[in-house]
Amino acid sequence: MSDRRPLTAAVIGAGAGGTLSIDALIASDDFQLVAVADMSEAALERVRAKDPGIQTFTSAEEMFAARPTDVVCVSTYAPTHLPLTRAALDIPGLSGLLVEKPLGDTTAAGREILGLIKAAGLPVVVPHGLMAQAAALEIVERVRRGDIGALRLVEIECTSWDIINAGIHWLQFFVSLTGGEPVEFVLAAADSSTRTFRDGMQVETDAVTLARTASGVRVVMHTGDFVPMSRNDTVALFRIVGDDGFIEFGAYEGHYILVTADNPRVRFDVTPFEVSGHQRHLEFLAEQIASGTRDYSIPDSSLQALEVVEAAYRSAREHGTVLLPVDGTQPARPDDWNPGAPYSGTGGGRNGREL
Repeated sequence: MSDRRPLTAAVIGAGAGGTLSIDALIASDDFQLVAVADMSEAALERVRAKDPGIQTFTSAEEMFAARPTDVVCVSTYAPTHLPLTRAALDIPGLSGLLVEKPLGDTTAAGREILGLIKAAGLPVVVPHGLMAQAAALEIVERVRRGDIGALRLVEIECTSWDIINAGIHWLQFFVSLTGGEPVEFVLAAADSSTRTFRDGMQVETDAVTLARTASGVRVVMHTGDFVPMSRNDTVALFRIVGDDGFIEFGAYEGHYILVTADNPRVRFDVTPFEVSGHQRHLEFLAEQIASGTRDYSIPDSSLQALEVVEAAYRSAREHGTVLLPVDGTQPARPDDWNPGAPYSGTGGGRNGREL
């Protein structure tokens, strides 16, 4: 509980992500939720049922003009995040923001969002769930201090989800495990046969994404509508492999398995935090506003993950490796070379026996 004046807050978007922020703001002593904007009257009615005192609007622009607040949560779908962030930054006296993941629909949009917020000198949080989950944070601490030796591989199985909507959480976790080490390249394959869409985005039916950091740490992530899982009690399973052991972890579980020479498959149960992930992120935002400090480590890692997401989809479309940064020079891709087909003896190329 805080003795600070509650910060006034507004939420744009009352869908799944927005509802998490709405509930967290209502639960926290650090905030007073005063306004919510959404195009859906049914969604706004659900908000009013939680608290009739919350003002509701059908457009963000109307809400910003009528009810400026200390904090704004941008909780709409990714392509709208940049224009809404620009508009929110024009609110007089704005003190901080929450921007849902993914930061934007492209790396360029996400980079511009963070650039604008940093230029304004404001704090921002991106509510990645694993970064507000006790077991996941303990795993990051273990890996970084070398409990499994040098990190080599992170393997991820994820069913009923996709690269951009859930995979970005898992890739942000990978970035955190590596300490933010730059990713050098991404190679991915994706099937689109079922024309699946999710959370306003076209997504894959099935996909495998491979990425490698500068020091050689790899992540291999299998996503899709019906991924055969090694365990059926979690939507995402991680195997975090080092030189001296590995960790097995189901997303959002309160425990994990550690296997080393000294710990032959030991389960560690971790006491969960008392509040939701969104509430932890928002209260961290309130702390930054009160203290004047700024911590962009999670937003920066979220941007790194977004670039891997964009590179994965680009790789799948172009059938080739994508080098990071994604807007840098990329390898030429001949359209007359078919790996697995007999070599005719003409057409150039290089002899793999002579590499």
